[in-house]
Amino acid sequence: MDYGTVQGIITIVVMVTFVGIFAWAYSGRRKHQFDEAANLVFSDEEKHKDSGEHK
Repeated sequence: MDYGTVQGIITIVVMVTFVGIFAWAYSGRRKHQFDEAANLVFSDEEKHKDSGEHK
């Protein structure tokens, strides 16, 4: 196996990995979890408002 073949195999593995991550991130089953994670920043703010603390 020469260097070009190894390089081609590595390229295919990286491309398949990228497509897998892309599909995972944009799947409909994950939307709720990603929306929840996106709002974590604001949940800390709401706790401070409720308790009367200010930063």
